[in-house]
Amino acid sequence: MPRTALTPHTAPSDIPLSPGVRKGNIVQVAGQVAFHPETGAVVGTTVAEQTEQVMRNVLAVLAEAGATEADVVMFRVYLTDTAHFAEMNAAYAKFLSDPRPARTTVYVGLPAGLLVEIDALAVLD
Repeated sequence: MPRTALTPHTAPSDIPLSPGVRKGNIVQVAGQVAFHPETGAVVGTTVAEQTEQVMRNVLAVLAEAGATEADVVMFRVYLTDTAHFAEMNAAYAKFLSDPRPARTTVYVGLPAGLLVEIDALAVLD
């Protein structure tokens, strides 16, 4: 079973990784940050604004595999500040349907200006 790179047409081409990979019915979306897909600029200065852009970026990679949020079994969220948890949660929830996927949230350092990173694991029927 071959491994297929998933690269939305709007993804930057100068990065040393695939934004997503599909092997069989498994789709792994690499950690996405709040970069605007066409300009590469960071979108937003708040964790809510950035979370919404990150989720749009995650969904774009999923779409390349023919997947949607409903196929996601696990999201992993990386925040730079514990104080951002509630604001991230509210913005993130806008993109989910029931039953909601599992999730892990951890606190990390990210490059300057970035407040949140999210990756996803999806399983297709």
